[in-house]
Amino acid sequence: MKPRNLLIGLAVAGIAATAAYCQEKANLTWTDPAKAKAEDPDFSIQGEYGADTAGQAWGAQVVALGDGKFDAYLLEGGLPGLGWTKEKARTALSGTANDLKSADGTLAASIAAGKIAVKKDGQPLVELPRLERHSPTEGAKAPDGAIVLFDGSSADEWEKGRVENGLLPNSDVTTKRKFSSYTLHLEFRTPYKPFARGQARGNSGVYQQGRFETQVLDSFGLEGKMNETGGIYSIAGPSVNTCLPPLQWQTYDVDFTAAEFDAAGKIAKNPRITVRLNGTVVHDDVELPKGTPGGPLKDITPEPGSIYLQSHGNPVFYRNIWIVEK
Repeated sequence: MKPRNLLIGLAVAGIAATAAYCQEKANLTWTDPAKAKAEDPDFSIQGEYGADTAGQAWGAQVVALGDGKFDAYLLEGGLPGLGWTKEKARTALSGTANDLKSADGTLAASIAAGKIAVKKDGQPLVELPRLERHSPTEGAKAPDGAIVLFDGSSADEWEKGRVENGLLPNSDVTTKRKFSSYTLHLEFRTPYKPFARGQARGNSGVYQQGRFETQVLDSFGLEGKMNETGGIYSIAGPSVNTCLPPLQWQTYDVDFTAAEFDAAGKIAKNPRITVRLNGTVVHDDVELPKGTPGGPLKDITPEPGSIYLQSHGNPVFYRNIWIVEK
């Protein structure tokens, strides 16, 4: 082989090896919090910093990106659901745990001993402790008259359902029963995938009536779009992103009102939905003018539909699922 061809061959092989290595890292996945904590020190650094009460001046969210790198967001007014809203400042910083900086250099932060210390123009601004919040509806018991769809003992209510360590995997399972209007409670846990990005990071979805997807994704620290947790896919983003960090249990509480039809079978009133993510209303009586892609049913018709938990190549788990028909 000529020297030039040899160099080209080595370069191509190097590029292929690098791409394979990057893909291998992107696929690194933890589904057990204890293992994530033991095997990746970044897991104990990522998370929320601040207070679990309203009326705070600041909150912070730290997102692990792998290999000791992080994105951090300083939130004016406290943590989402407790004071920060989309109208308030959300300043991004990036770097390592001991050297996080904003793009304009005015803010710098470091994380040590379970606290994040933030400086502005070199002067101390705030110090916030790390905390782990829980949804106020986590563990909510099924009320009288509810249909228990999953309690960890059996997956008999689901087509293709199975129980794994007391949890329901998102293996494209669909309820055997069909529903019109209802109130639904379920709890979900996304995996920890620090090297993955965007839709490759804990993707799943809960399809209401098999037609309308309330998105499930590791959206911790993100802006809060329609294709992120809390969003109604292709229709509306959440009013605020109250997604918790990966491997924490989160809750959806949904009030769904089915469409109404006239005597000719035409839609008289579109379906409507109210969604609470981790106890916070992120959609308040929102009209649903169309079905969302990817579910068992595409069109809005008088027929009831199932609850569908989408598999999207990520190990997302569900528990404590119950429904009350209206």
